[in-house]
Amino acid sequence: MSDLTDSLVDVSSDSFWEVGNYKRAVKRVDDGNRLCNDLMNCLHERARIEKSYATQLTEWAKRWRQLVEKGPQYGTVERAWFALMTEAEKVSDLHMEVKTALTGEDLEKVKNWQKDAYHKQMIGGFKETKEAEDGFRKAQKPWAKKLKEVDTMKKAYHIACKEEKTATSRESSSKLDNNNPEAQKKLQEKVEKCQQEVQKTQERYRKSLEELDKVTPQYMENMEQVFEQWQQFEDKRLRFFRELLLGVKQHLDLSSNHKYSTVYNTLEDTLQAADAQEDLKWFRSNNGPGMPMNWPQFEEWSMDLNRTLSRRETKRKHTDGVTLTGISQTTEQTSKASSSSAGPVEKTAADGSDEEAGNPFASANANGNPFEDELPSAEVCVPVRALYDYDGQEQDELTFKAGDQLMKMGEEDEQGWCKGRLSDGTVGLYPANYVEDRE
Repeated sequence: MSDLTDSLVDVSSDSFWEVGNYKRAVKRVDDGNRLCNDLMNCLHERARIEKSYATQLTEWAKRWRQLVEKGPQYGTVERAWFALMTEAEKVSDLHMEVKTALTGEDLEKVKNWQKDAYHKQMIGGFKETKEAEDGFRKAQKPWAKKLKEVDTMKKAYHIACKEEKTATSRESSSKLDNNNPEAQKKLQEKVEKCQQEVQKTQERYRKSLEELDKVTPQYMENMEQVFEQWQQFEDKRLRFFRELLLGVKQHLDLSSNHKYSTVYNTLEDTLQAADAQEDLKWFRSNNGPGMPMNWPQFEEWSMDLNRTLSRRETKRKHTDGVTLTGISQTTEQTSKASSSSAGPVEKTAADGSDEEAGNPFASANANGNPFEDELPSAEVCVPVRALYDYDGQEQDELTFKAGDQLMKMGEEDEQGWCKGRLSDGTVGLYPANYVEDRE
């Protein structure tokens, strides 16, 4: 028996060359189709993650943009803060582009390649799987037939050897027991017959192995050809997967996207532009000592001036005593009228009195103007919820905790204050950005 035959005998039954063990190579064809489905599911799930992240960024940016707009921050630092929300919105757009690329371009590539590579049969399974199965079976059939003959001859030879050994043992026992010569003769004839059978089956066994050795090279060549054919088929799939995954990497790698780098360059420029001194200067000019002021001046008493002061007192009661330290400058005529009031003056009250200084009907309230006697329009109350704790700093300000329910009575003024009523009936002012509308 040749060295090749010896190796086939010694090798484990898990070898590719064993009869039927080509099925793993056939199964790989079906596995390739399943892997295409797995890859599409993988990309689809990643696309959902990208979309979810983009949505969360957008919602976060919208919410905090509104909070910062209504908050007390101002100036260049406010613009820097807004830049964070702008970054989130732009990055959200980029992640939506990634999602679109994954579900569009990448998924379609896999779907189309799978459709071209695997063809379903009417009876089930894939055409390629059946072709692989038939190819391996045809290549292995002649060798498998010879192998079956070898197994049959081997079995017959081993049985003959066993019978010969049994007959020899009986003959030896008979000689020791001094049985009659006729019995010993029969046993001797049996041994000779068994020895002849062993010789005959051994020759047949060796001959079958020689015949198997002759067909083995052709068997290996045919199996190699079929295997190589499906190696090339698998090579196409592996190369396609590699190229596709590189494309997916390009879509996922935002660092290689010029839009991404532009977002953060813009963000850094905006943050670097924040200037504390500029913001302090702005606040001084708009909310501090740098604001203009109509300082009180001596004025002669007049009937028109008296009526104007009465009108201001009426308006002060309507606004529940809200005072602002700055007022807008008016024309020369109205500044003389307003300068007689000492101390801080309400912006809304000052504006109203300035307009009425030149109004012939301004003093009609004191004299019973029928228009002033009309009932005021009903206040529109909106339920709101406190976002943060607030402790009133003045007697006319409300105090509440985060989560408290209150009613908003009127619109927010230019300084960001609203009039409201607590659940216990207390009415006062509060910062508009400390609450949100209840749904």
